[in-house]
Amino acid sequence: MSIVTSQATAVIGHDDAMRFLPVGDSMTIGATGDFTWRYRLWQHLEAVCPVPYEIVGPRTTLYDPEANAPLSDAYADPSFPPDARRHLAGWGEGWLHMAPAIADAVRAAEADVLLVSLGLIDLGFYTDAEQTAANARAFIEAARTANPHIRMVLLPVIPNVRAESDAPFAASCARFNELLAKAVADLDTPSSPLLLASRPPGYDIHTDTYDGTHPGPTGEHLLAAAFADAMHQAWGLGGPYARLDAAPQAQPQPA
Repeated sequence: MSIVTSQATAVIGHDDAMRFLPVGDSMTIGATGDFTWRYRLWQHLEAVCPVPYEIVGPRTTLYDPEANAPLSDAYADPSFPPDARRHLAGWGEGWLHMAPAIADAVRAAEADVLLVSLGLIDLGFYTDAEQTAANARAFIEAARTANPHIRMVLLPVIPNVRAESDAPFAASCARFNELLAKAVADLDTPSSPLLLASRPPGYDIHTDTYDGTHPGPTGEHLLAAAFADAMHQAWGLGGPYARLDAAPQAQPQPA
């Protein structure tokens, strides 16, 4: 059973291990040769997490562009432990796809905390801002059917190359972020707290991504920091994100 509290200074925990489940799209799964923000967050938790923890989820692989499938185990750091690679993320998957899948994933993994980065792919290919927000609400409610005390940190849609040149799409992203903030405010409860992470300060698609969307080493640190700092500030979990020097990344992968 999870130990929950709505107090900002309290630490959350689990009877044997706090279980974090990363959920996301291509920016979360990563591609062959990436470190991923999941790796950066694992490094952070190893340094600051005050209680036993696990990273959980039904998947472990990266997306392989040559196979056009999530078949790659070639992380940039091969010492990234297999158990810490677990996630629920997919190239081309969004709120639309994760809402029906999240209850089973939470139940199977006994997840305590969801770290969610979704929305860009939905708005780009599947649903408008209102429909995407409705799917986000469905996701939250579904996760709670599997664990009524689940905690969630939700990242808004962050800057991307399409929004830089497509004004209607940029407006759609902004509108969805407003609706996501409203959903967090409406659905937050003491027994199942929701956090809206801040857009990573200084995030620059020209220097923090390798193609205008997918994070490179600096972007990975910024995304990991968004989740880590939200949990530290709101729940007293761990400490502020201290960025480690980014090692050189393998050749960028196509979208």
